[in-house]
Amino acid sequence: MSPLVSVKNLKKVYGKKKPFVAVDGISFDLQEGEILGLLGPNGSGKTTTIQMLLGTLAFTSGQILYFGKDFKCHRSEILQKVSFASTYTNLPYILTVAENLRCFGRFYGLADCEAKITPLLDYFGILDKKDEPVSSLSAGQITRLMLVKAFFTEPKVVLLDEPTASLDPDVSRDVCNFLLEQREKRGISILFTSHKMEEVADLCDRAIFLKKGQIIANDVPENLAKSVSSHRLRLTIGDGMKRIVALAEKKAFPYKCEHRSIELSFEEKEIPLFLQELAKEGIFYVSIQIQEPSLEDYFLQLTEKSP
Repeated sequence: MSPLVSVKNLKKVYGKKKPFVAVDGISFDLQEGEILGLLGPNGSGKTTTIQMLLGTLAFTSGQILYFGKDFKCHRSEILQKVSFASTYTNLPYILTVAENLRCFGRFYGLADCEAKITPLLDYFGILDKKDEPVSSLSAGQITRLMLVKAFFTEPKVVLLDEPTASLDPDVSRDVCNFLLEQREKRGISILFTSHKMEEVADLCDRAIFLKKGQIIANDVPENLAKSVSSHRLRLTIGDGMKRIVALAEKKAFPYKCEHRSIELSFEEKEIPLFLQELAKEGIFYVSIQIQEPSLEDYFLQLTEKSP
């Protein structure tokens, strides 16, 4: 099956005298019905990549294909089937929520705008804001409105840049459930950037990591997490906090303390030996938790490593 989106050797360079390479020849595909995470630290090239995929930023070299067609040659046709949402873009503040959606629908030639406005606003919990100006909305409500706009035109491909960044955890969960529903019902393909690694692990079929404009990893979240060797051991200490800190420092184990708890990081095979040493030192703990590596651990490991 051919991918819905294919990016080939995409590159963006700013400036001529002192050129800065923001995106350095990346290649990846987005399959039909796939939710793909585009991840990386600030400045890694995520937003620049999305802007090039939207055509709001010209790329220096490479190729973007949507539905097997060259984006440069078929831009207007392609964008009829592509939508976008971001916490970093604005809507006309003077217009009401409904007016914004009606105008947007007319741009796309939608005949049934009114029938779509109410159920989508209701799903995202902002139906009561329908006739209020966008200027009266909170940051979280504007984010939800941007998501309504993104799915208003029933697109085939949706590009989402930090769509849950300003949302409360319960609303973020609802958004993720909505994205999964849309994928299941309509086979929508989604490119998704986020700094919430737990959310990415639950939502995305695959994750691409960017660092300094280059793809340094491309795999399913579970495999990426498993590639981290260190585990986290969390102990609540009944007696001997100073002694366990001294032992951790002696062995050069990363650790952090909070009240009577300490969290240490080391390889799984070292855990039994470390617990034996605690017993020898007379260090008493009242609870223990061993946490396997997560996608967040993988993210932190990549950002801490030198390129």
